[in-house]
Amino acid sequence: MAKPISIEVWNPNGKYRVISTKSMPGTRWIKLLTDQDCRVEICTENKTILSVDDILALIGDKCDGVIGQLTEDWGEVLFSALRRAGGTAFSNMAVGYNNVDVNAATKYGIGVGNTPGVLTETTAELAASLSLAASRRIVEADQFMRAGLYDGWLPHLFVGNLLKGQTVGVIGAGRIGSAYARMMIEGFKMNLIYYDLYQATRLEKFVTAYGQFLKANGEQPVTWKRAATMEDVLREADVISLHPVLDKTTYHLINKERLAIMKKEAILVNASRGPVIDEVALVEHLKVNPMFRVGLDVFEDEPYMKPGLADQKNAVVVPHIASASKWTREGMATLAALNVLGKIKGYPIWTDLNRVDVFLDENSPPPAACPSIVNAKQLGISASKL
Repeated sequence: MAKPISIEVWNPNGKYRVISTKSMPGTRWIKLLTDQDCRVEICTENKTILSVDDILALIGDKCDGVIGQLTEDWGEVLFSALRRAGGTAFSNMAVGYNNVDVNAATKYGIGVGNTPGVLTETTAELAASLSLAASRRIVEADQFMRAGLYDGWLPHLFVGNLLKGQTVGVIGAGRIGSAYARMMIEGFKMNLIYYDLYQATRLEKFVTAYGQFLKANGEQPVTWKRAATMEDVLREADVISLHPVLDKTTYHLINKERLAIMKKEAILVNASRGPVIDEVALVEHLKVNPMFRVGLDVFEDEPYMKPGLADQKNAVVVPHIASASKWTREGMATLAALNVLGKIKGYPIWTDLNRVDVFLDENSPPPAACPSIVNAKQLGISASKL
């Protein structure tokens, strides 16, 4: 018999049973569910990551939908169990869903939700923060100061890199990559080189217009270039930020050979997915090139770092906090809950992922639609006309 899982229950007499595998920020997401006759059960187990067996115990014999986390393994076993329990809905509290076997979910008629649109600026801000922290060696300097080692100003003490007028490289110029580029260009008047399979027309127009503004005010205009290859970005940029999706083509996108073609004092930032970098190769590169610096929010084998990475002073490492602003995390919880609720209620799919603010406005009820179901087409879910 499976060990009981500790839970917190809201609206115990609700018609629909919805499970959340973690406590999530805010309470609006709970109210949105309970107001629609959902019994909400929130797992309170003192575990960072739940196992498949833990989640099976949570699902039990009757479950209409589950809100899960990016760290969980959602595949055949869990989706078949959810279907047997009468469930039709699952949503990650994340924009990514590489932890989810979407084909298995579709096979069992279960909608897979995610939360795009709400974390664009927050994630871009974290990537910009890592860029600045790495370039100015802020973490090294902070540790030096706290250790009581500072005994006076010195000309060579923690000399870093100037960003103004340098070149920022973006690999993957989608919503987050473009937002990051704008921050670096506006904030530090950097030039842009980017690589993407699709032309980032809006980003190009922004850089052109901003360059004209600077020129009109007597300053050096910024420029942009769309690179023909990713290697062109790696060779030319002073700061490179990674924003690709994670799939077979982007696994170990940054490897030993590509690290070798980057500038010796380049800065590499990753707030996308850990496995896009060969972390073993990165550790060796950091050891050999002390002026090469990285800022990492994600790791190849989370929650672990590859051996040696934590010892490198030229690495800034933070624990997957790119979306960790109060507004964003509460918004992610809301969107995930509305994905599950919408699928249970048979709502259509929202069609504009860039306009999720209508779901987040606390002063008005959300649209009767699922914010984002990645397998909506396969399941035949119609598009909202709202």
